[in-house]
Amino acid sequence: MRFASEFEMQLAGYGLTTAQILYRMPDYDSLLQTYIWQDYDLAPDFPEMQKFLDFWKDNLDGPLHSVRYAHKRLIGPNEWRQIAGEITLH
Repeated sequence: MRFASEFEMQLAGYGLTTAQILYRMPDYDSLLQTYIWQDYDLAPDFPEMQKFLDFWKDNLDGPLHSVRYAHKRLIGPNEWRQIAGEITLH
């Protein structure tokens, strides 16, 4: 499903996901490098992050060591309500 804006994604349940990815340097296995990834994603399955990690495993040389992530829905049910009326002045 394609969304026209980030706001529509948030209304559909997407939240901001940030992942800290530790990976081994290709030439130096004892060194770890960090990479920060951030995108809108759906909890608890995180399909966007899974696609990115699959791409990493298939196309990049540095093997993954670990992934830590945090997720926060930016618009909750108590923060959004639809207004059905309109008041016109003048």
